[in-house]
Amino acid sequence: MSLTPKAAAPKVPVRTFSAAWVAVIALVCAGGAAGATAAYFTYAPGAAPAACAPGSTPCFVNVTDDLGRAVTVPFDPARVAVLSPNIMDAMFRLGLRSHVVGVDCYAPAFGGISSDYSSDQIALWNLSSAMCIQVGPTFSLEELANATPSLVLASTIIPAQAVSEIIATLHIPVVILQPSTLSGILTDVGLLGEIFGVVPAATALTVQLADELANASSALAQYPSIPTVLVTYSVDSNGYWTFGAGTFGTSLIVLGGGQSISANNSNPYPELPPETVLSANPYWVIYGTGFGYNESFYESAPGWSSLSAVQNARAVGLDSNYLTEPDPTMILTGLPDLIAILHP
Repeated sequence: MSLTPKAAAPKVPVRTFSAAWVAVIALVCAGGAAGATAAYFTYAPGAAPAACAPGSTPCFVNVTDDLGRAVTVPFDPARVAVLSPNIMDAMFRLGLRSHVVGVDCYAPAFGGISSDYSSDQIALWNLSSAMCIQVGPTFSLEELANATPSLVLASTIIPAQAVSEIIATLHIPVVILQPSTLSGILTDVGLLGEIFGVVPAATALTVQLADELANASSALAQYPSIPTVLVTYSVDSNGYWTFGAGTFGTSLIVLGGGQSISANNSNPYPELPPETVLSANPYWVIYGTGFGYNESFYESAPGWSSLSAVQNARAVGLDSNYLTEPDPTMILTGLPDLIAILHP
């Protein structure tokens, strides 16, 4: 489970896509999904798409990531460090697990690999502690260097200072994949398809994701009413952590048929004081579970028992991975589950 504020993305040039991707994006837009993120790609001078076949050297792809950063990366790199669970989900679905030589973990005292990956993910993706690259509470440049990747794929769980050190000290390109909307997940899948030369697999996955978004948008038009909702992924004595404007979490809630009580909050990842939540009186409360969090954990939150949603059995737990990781699984499983809760 990873969740850190996304820095404001600078303005980027017009995206350049192949005809196949234009068709896919048109399908998403037709379904009413929110706009895509900033990621896009071109090929480096002298390296036409036909020349970028596995094993060809030298061959590079120019990409612009979700933060608007222009990065030149090796085509189909054999050794990749994946520093975010949402990226690992897409890599696995695209058949790229064999390229992954390291994943993000917290220090052993803070849970190690289990702090960012659930037991199901660890088993399904065949991950182990031996692959750990420490990202918290401090970032380990040494562990990343020992993994000898030729590319780092990361989300904003990695501090900007660490990204600068990776580039300046290890001379490894870093691509940030942190979509701000659910349709941005499709854009990132397409970007991975181009980097690794698996465009057919990426196209098939993107069409599947676009269909799910279109179905959600179609269902949204049929709902008699849109209930207010608080989606919280953690609580403490000060209040409830949730999503603000311009985040994938708010995009998820909208497509799930809910009206977030924090949708207009200028802080992308605000902590709402209990009095704010009580005043908003959300009809539903959706809370993230897993990683040691359950209903008992949330019962300790200030004002919890006073919420009408709690009193009327409209407080429901949902796997935190579906709420905090903007990846294909969020669209394929998390979104339908959220719809089923908000519109039983």
